[in-house]
Amino acid sequence: MTRAHFSGARGRVSLLAAVVFAAVCAGEAGAATWKGLEPLKSRRTEVERALGRPVRDAVSEDGTLHFTVMGGRVTIFFVTPKFIAAKKLAPELEGTVLQIVLQHEAASDTPSSLKLDGDKRFERDSEGEVAVYRNLRDGVAYTFRGGKLITTRYSPPAEQLARLAQKKK
Repeated sequence: MTRAHFSGARGRVSLLAAVVFAAVCAGEAGAATWKGLEPLKSRRTEVERALGRPVRDAVSEDGTLHFTVMGGRVTIFFVTPKFIAAKKLAPELEGTVLQIVLQHEAASDTPSSLKLDGDKRFERDSEGEVAVYRNLRDGVAYTFRGGKLITTRYSPPAEQLARLAQKKK
């Protein structure tokens, strides 16, 4: 094989390695984030750095911290030992953020303003004046009442939880 052939083959191998790396990274992508906080990654110190002191600390009772923010309230749920046992997850996940729930007060956002109508990444369920748009792949859900945003939830995607449970086995 000539030097030119070797160089070309090495380039193809490098390109293939880059493609494989990108695919692996995409497969390991986590949940949607809010204020830099990501379910199953962020911990309490990061939450308090982003949101300040909680108005209610119920971590020892039910695994939650509560905050008041401009425009509403935020509840942060943390991974507890009980959740780890139920989902068969690695113990290292204890204390990471499980879910972020924003309760919006007087938000003007609508499904149209958030461009959710027709977005194939979101499933839509509705009952009466309540509509819920869920993106299961990214772990984000929006709840609207009377067409106005009332709740946003950031959770780990089910696929990510399944992968983490498999890794533990």
